[in-house]
Amino acid sequence: MTLSAWLLFATISLVTAFTPGPAVLLAISNSIAWGPRKTLGGSSLGSVIGIFAVSGAAMAGLGTLLHSSAWLFAGLKTAGALYLMYLGFRQWTSTDSMFDKPLAAAAGPTKSRLDLFRRGTLVSLTNPKSILFFTALFPQFLHLNAPLLPQFFALTSVFAACALVSHVAYVLLAHRLQGWFATPRRAQLFNRVSGGAFGVLGLGLLRLKNPV
Repeated sequence: MTLSAWLLFATISLVTAFTPGPAVLLAISNSIAWGPRKTLGGSSLGSVIGIFAVSGAAMAGLGTLLHSSAWLFAGLKTAGALYLMYLGFRQWTSTDSMFDKPLAAAAGPTKSRLDLFRRGTLVSLTNPKSILFFTALFPQFLHLNAPLLPQFFALTSVFAACALVSHVAYVLLAHRLQGWFATPRRAQLFNRVSGGAFGVLGLGLLRLKNPV
């Protein structure tokens, strides 16, 4: 890959990664509730693993199947939308306030990094839009006369790094704003806004059409 092509791919990946979506919203929510370290070592790491899995699935032909199979596309889309709406419902109805007590004590026994890792991975895996994105993007930067596996790791690593950079930026920003949510009323407002945003993303995913 030429330097200009790599820079173009990196720019597209960075812009895409910084565009607010389910993984970004989950990182912000977890950062406010559980702190930056747990978020980056939990849901953000799970999101990166999910990116590699989704990219691998797209390279293996799942993207083509999603294009051609209405049932498969609808099933994956529905599963992703329901999971996002479930997260939204949990967030909306939460009565816990993490902001009126020390963050470390609040985050300790309630949510482990493994719990957050699983949630981040599921958010990545249940989004057919990601698979279609990789299916549409990768072929434009692949050289078919060269080994595909090194290209897969190189391109996916760039995209995953951009996603991680965006998560770090959003997580640190959310952590700096954490003091603003010190009152129970503002904590409830955060739960309602983030829960509603998850629900809207879920509904938006249900409206996603298969680009056949």
